[in-house]
Amino acid sequence: MKSNWHLAIGLGWRNLWRDLRAGELRLLMFSVTLAVAALTAVGFFADRLQAGLWRDARLLLGGDAVIVSDKPTPAAIEAQADKRSLVRNTSVNFPTMALSASGASKLVALKAVSPGYPLRGQVQIIQTGQTVQVAQGIPAPGQVWVDPGLLESLGLARGDVLQVGESRLTISASIAHEPDRGAGFMNFSPRVMLNQADLQATGLVQPASRLTYRMAVTGEDTQAKAFAAWAREQSDNGTVRGVQVESMESGRPEMRQNLDRAGKFLNLIALLAALLCAVAVALAARTFAARHLDGCALLRVLGQSQRTLTLSYAFEFVSAGLWASLLGVLLGWLFHHAFVWFLAGLIDTQLPAASWHPVALGLGMGLTLLLAFGLPPVLQLAQVPPLRVIRRDVGALRPAAAGVMLLGLAGFAVALLLASSDVPLGMITVGGFALAAAVFAGGSALALKLIARLMPGENAPRWLLLATRQVAARPVNAMVQTSALSLGLLALVLLVLLRTDLINSWRQATPANAPDRIVINVQPEQATDFQAALTQAGVQAYDWFPMIRGRLVAINGRTITPSDYPQERARRLIDREFNLSTSAQQPAHNLVVEGQWTDNEANALSMEAGIATTLGLKLGDRLQFDVAGVVTESRITSLRKVDWGSMRANFFVVYPVANLPDVPRTYMTAFKGPSQPGFDNALVQQFPNITNVDMRATLQQVQNVMDQVIRAVEFLFAFTLLAGLMVLLAAVTSTREDRAREFAIMRALGASGALLAQVQRAELWGVGLLAGFMASSAAMAVGWAMAKYAFEFNWTPAWYVPLLGALAGGLLAWAAGWWGLAGVLKQPVAHTLRQSAL
Repeated sequence: MKSNWHLAIGLGWRNLWRDLRAGELRLLMFSVTLAVAALTAVGFFADRLQAGLWRDARLLLGGDAVIVSDKPTPAAIEAQADKRSLVRNTSVNFPTMALSASGASKLVALKAVSPGYPLRGQVQIIQTGQTVQVAQGIPAPGQVWVDPGLLESLGLARGDVLQVGESRLTISASIAHEPDRGAGFMNFSPRVMLNQADLQATGLVQPASRLTYRMAVTGEDTQAKAFAAWAREQSDNGTVRGVQVESMESGRPEMRQNLDRAGKFLNLIALLAALLCAVAVALAARTFAARHLDGCALLRVLGQSQRTLTLSYAFEFVSAGLWASLLGVLLGWLFHHAFVWFLAGLIDTQLPAASWHPVALGLGMGLTLLLAFGLPPVLQLAQVPPLRVIRRDVGALRPAAAGVMLLGLAGFAVALLLASSDVPLGMITVGGFALAAAVFAGGSALALKLIARLMPGENAPRWLLLATRQVAARPVNAMVQTSALSLGLLALVLLVLLRTDLINSWRQATPANAPDRIVINVQPEQATDFQAALTQAGVQAYDWFPMIRGRLVAINGRTITPSDYPQERARRLIDREFNLSTSAQQPAHNLVVEGQWTDNEANALSMEAGIATTLGLKLGDRLQFDVAGVVTESRITSLRKVDWGSMRANFFVVYPVANLPDVPRTYMTAFKGPSQPGFDNALVQQFPNITNVDMRATLQQVQNVMDQVIRAVEFLFAFTLLAGLMVLLAAVTSTREDRAREFAIMRALGASGALLAQVQRAELWGVGLLAGFMASSAAMAVGWAMAKYAFEFNWTPAWYVPLLGALAGGLLAWAAGWWGLAGVLKQPVAHTLRQSAL
């Protein structure tokens, strides 16, 4: 046994170096390296990004966990924090009006802080000149710190007095950075930060005031996590009401969607590269095995056992796969720095070092590729009978056993799903490719049958007659070649569609002309003058909706209370007033996903789909809203999908009528502001009661993030482009030896080189046209599924995509054949026939 192992390893080692020098393993190792590099580049970046988010979440929250409530933090929660030896600090947030000495006013986001704030992170302020410094403590009693934008809008400077409620406070510094600012709607208003000791004197805290209390805690990690879990459980089971728990997992929700989408795009391209590399490995391994059949037969004649040959080839392939995987991991680690650079705008600080998980993933994926797709045909070499030395018609390669193939495919699919880190995306990608492979095989078989039936007659051009007979003479090879070409083209076409239509759809979520101002609290008597002011300033298009405050009091005739719902979010929705609106026409930026919107339909309402799910509502339910004492009942006739990140005016509930009579209302508008300076100040001076929220900085940040993500996607696109071209080359060259032998025989019988070149071109163009058409059709279906279920976009591909795909497939197949089969027609006939006879 020991000598067999030594003999097998020695033989495998010699075979490895011989095949490396001869270039026999070049395509196979390159395929594995490329797949591992693509996956680990994304893996390293995702691993570092996740570690950075967890590290920075504490700073962005202002603590390890935060308890948010609309009343003072319950004593039971404070006692539990003390019991776990956690340090706690409470701040109070609410919107209010601030006035300058000249009487100018501005809606501000007031924040009252106590000593020790913030528990995590640092507040940065500017006290003199433009020098930014870390704040030592909090504002002193009688002083406030404010956003620079408030100074500009009210014409104030540091040292001036700002009136907040009944108090007159001195502006001692402007705020350069506030770690736990958050992204709530009211936090877009300028910040005013004061000492909590001054809060009572402002007179703003009244029994009906809508305040937000934030109790942050810090301490030992396990204790902080246990406290957050306990508080969340208390909130979910109703022991405490009006409490929401924020922890490290919820850090920076305003950027999480962009990061998730970036990860999905990058994972998609990495998965496509891995799938293509799997096809290339399978083709390269089969070509490798076909070239070594005669050598194995000779070794069998010389007395080598099947066991020794099996072990030697297994050792050779595992060693080649390990070296290729290690090289892929190294390249992935180098390339992931490009993602860090491209997406630097998403992250404020340096990312921590990566863990070893991507290394394990890359090595596991590389070896899985070899074992699942490369080893099965190679292990057949050990079963070659010695008789092949004198009879070349025996011992040919057979298709891998169904059990072996299914086991390999299942293992590879599981590895891809683990690598994707996104179940819907992974299922659509892997499932779509598996289904496409079956469709491509069936389509190729059907095409071959049609060719056999519709064989051109003797009067057809000779090149066409020979090309069709060539294809029909080896149907299995033709089917494998066409299916492989189709899979390679599927990924390439899919990526082209994603880079154009899908990314354009993503950009349309926040187009260049997206609204960058949101104005609320326009009174009915101001509506005409306000719209005239917008028109005079050059604002051509704007959203204009009435805002109606109403409380949901009954569903289907049954009075409801917050205690009827187990979920905290549902209880909070029932416990507060909704923003309702009316519109005679369906809002253009809202998509009806269920039911039907009917203009001017009486006693009807349209509900946002997400909130309907939260409250357990469905089409046909009758809802009663109490609007300032007036109770109205309407039926849900449609459910809408609303993109809350679109910067447009959106509402949970919209009545499909022009107006609701006898209910108080104000108006809300969203528009892209003109470029003229002083527009915002002039608007506020003309209508001092309005709230004007400037979204330019936020919109610019979102658009910058999209640009960065797309740059990263296009960088990784090169991996998949290489993989696709590699599959095309492997598919075309997989029949190189058969083509050389057949062409040599035809040349020996008098066929000219020009005629054989025409035959080869016709065969390649025919296979390429068919593969391109099938691949483009499948790419449209897979792309639609990804757009709808993974990226959540509306996407309709153009009808002519299959035609363009067919032309591109024919051209690429011809180009791959020109490159990979260049020497077939030039090889001497005698040499080819002599090689075939050996």
